[in-house]
Amino acid sequence: MNVVLLGAPGAGKGTQAEKMIEAWGLPHISTGDILRKAVADGTPLGVQAKTYMDAGELVPDLVVIGLVKSRLEEPDAEKGFILDGFPRTGEQAEALDRELASLGRTIDAAISIDVDRDVIVKRLTSRRTCRSCGKIYSLLADPPADPAVCDVCGGELYQRDDDTEATVRNRLAVYDRSTAPLVDYYRSKGVLHVLDGDRPVDEVFADVRRIVEG
Repeated sequence: MNVVLLGAPGAGKGTQAEKMIEAWGLPHISTGDILRKAVADGTPLGVQAKTYMDAGELVPDLVVIGLVKSRLEEPDAEKGFILDGFPRTGEQAEALDRELASLGRTIDAAISIDVDRDVIVKRLTSRRTCRSCGKIYSLLADPPADPAVCDVCGGELYQRDDDTEATVRNRLAVYDRSTAPLVDYYRSKGVLHVLDGDRPVDEVFADVRRIVEG
């Protein structure tokens, strides 16, 4: 099963991806991880990507798609994969389909986890991070005993800049502009599944399981 996970920041894609990995052993393919590894390994595409990253520019689609294709050709992805964070635009989705076709493969399911934007804002602005050990807490779902102190190491808890309400709402607006068209793209392909993500994790995953196992 070849799956694309869609959903705004804070919708719960990462949590569902973890459960999918545990259930089926599918590799979780994140473009961020691929880029970092390619740069660290000094591959030709990694060197090319690094020139853009060092300049603070977005890595062009052609480079990212080349890296994704290389990753999909690795043995652990033969039985299926979970794509998270890619594609981000309709153009990337079309390019991905072309590359998959060259490998004799297709996207079997695009699972879009839909959560009300105000709920996402509450989720993300409730996050606190330990300055010492990096543990992340949710003041709503997983609160520490003291909202200012890490339970693990006693370090100071703080709110990251990208977890403030203004930043979160801007990230959501960017997502809606650039990535929302993907929903229409995969709907037109007949592989879109929209799930209500404002439910307990296991309820959402039960729907994911029905989709994957058919």
